[in-house]
Amino acid sequence: MGTLNVGTITGRSRKVADLMKRRRIEVLCLQETRWKGTKAKEIGEGVKLFYNGEDTKRNGVRIAIAESFEDSVATVQRISDRIMSLLLDTKEGYWTVISVYSSQTGCPEHDKDEFYLALEEAI
Repeated sequence: MGTLNVGTITGRSRKVADLMKRRRIEVLCLQETRWKGTKAKEIGEGVKLFYNGEDTKRNGVRIAIAESFEDSVATVQRISDRIMSLLLDTKEGYWTVISVYSSQTGCPEHDKDEFYLALEEAI
């Protein structure tokens, strides 16, 4: 399991898949992504990418799952462009994986408050 701040991922999906295979990472949370939409996409090397982004700013989050966990995904919750979670049903039990990209210093207090309320609900 790991986390990675990618800045922009356009053209880097394959690099993420290669990194996961090379480092034997089965679940990787990604922050500062720019893809719009709420989808799941195969990106190579048996890696499936679940993503959520409301605009093309760097606020999006993703969770990449190795092929070995693909059938274990029970639910996907795309809470906001900054918070998403997956529930994995594994032979060891249930795992909840949350990918979070926190509000920045320059954000208005109202946005920060909304973010932390949403995060508290997700947890």
